[in-house]
Amino acid sequence: MQSVEKRRRGATVVAGLVCALLVVAGLPADAAPGSPGPSADEVARASAEAREQGRRLGAATALLAEAEAELEGLTARAEKLIEAYNGELVRLAQAEERQRRADEQVRAAGAQVEDSRRAVAALAAQSYGGMDPMMGLMADAGGGGADPGYLQRMSVMAHVGGGQAARLRELRDAREVLVVFQEQAEEAYAERRAAAERADAAKSAAERAVAEQVAQTRRLAAERAVLERRADAARSTADRLARERAEALERARIARERAAQERARRAAIRRERARDGVRNGGGGGDGPGWASGSDSSARGDIAADWALTQLGKPYVWAADGPGSYDCSGLTMRAWQRVGVRLDHWTGTQWTSGPHVPLDRLRRGDLVFFGRITRNPGDIHHVGMYIGGGMMVHAPRTGDVVRIAPIWRSDLVGATRPT
Repeated sequence: MQSVEKRRRGATVVAGLVCALLVVAGLPADAAPGSPGPSADEVARASAEAREQGRRLGAATALLAEAEAELEGLTARAEKLIEAYNGELVRLAQAEERQRRADEQVRAAGAQVEDSRRAVAALAAQSYGGMDPMMGLMADAGGGGADPGYLQRMSVMAHVGGGQAARLRELRDAREVLVVFQEQAEEAYAERRAAAERADAAKSAAERAVAEQVAQTRRLAAERAVLERRADAARSTADRLARERAEALERARIARERAAQERARRAAIRRERARDGVRNGGGGGDGPGWASGSDSSARGDIAADWALTQLGKPYVWAADGPGSYDCSGLTMRAWQRVGVRLDHWTGTQWTSGPHVPLDRLRRGDLVFFGRITRNPGDIHHVGMYIGGGMMVHAPRTGDVVRIAPIWRSDLVGATRPT
């Protein structure tokens, strides 16, 4: 996991600091070039100070590792609650759609009742030159099955003509259908209200978890600042040069990786254009290759390349761009670029395509973290594979979209969206 790697890198830096201090301890800070050199007592004092600084840095590093381990737990809990909120939003949208359809059915059934009522009234007026008391009673009954005397009044149909009886049956049936649809609409409304309440509760829980995570992150940053001040007090010129060299090597490595990714992207585009040319007799084509059934690896390349253009944008929970993202918001937008629709939720992104063995990962595949249970919310984090055992992902509050290894202890599998 990221924090484990950070702790290892931190321990390596601390060890390097101590070694560097021990090596240069023979030269006091105020010794000038060309001087005879430090005395034995000066060397002993410098060595003792270096050992003391090393002891203090080691103790601070141990405290920092404990704090980072605690932060990992808070981050996983916050991610799980955030994705639970995303899932409730999906369910709320589904409930709202069901209520909309139920309301449409009620309106249509109400219109049918009104049409039948008017037909009955017109038939009565036609047959008797005015409203027959019995027919009028049937036409004006407003509640259908909701009226306690409705069935008794309907029994009079045996005493009217065949055409009138048919009209009355139509009115009765229309009112019964209306009652059924009204009950369904009431159920859909109650379901939507319950879904909205669950979404509000999930949002509040996520907000509390994120607030706790932010507080822990700030405390960790303060402890890290103390550690860095102690390191600065003991850092030598040789260590600064070694650190600068390590940073330069890391920048060069990242630059090489990005150059390789860019070459792969261009090669994929060339291959896609070549396939388009073959399919269209050399004429190019009117749309992207995946629209014509080309290899899905080209789509994965394009989705991964787009996700890499979002590096450095801040993590904001429940955000889906363009200025900020959470983990499932970033992957949703990346695959949207190639025409694949995903929900903003790890719970359904996990089932958005076939599961892929980890030794057969391709660029663009989604890698998931958490636990596999009957509850999809236990999968709480997702990233996009970019090759070489690395992924691009939106990690957590206070961080930014970045590249990281996929090999974490909570890695549970991968999916190739379709």
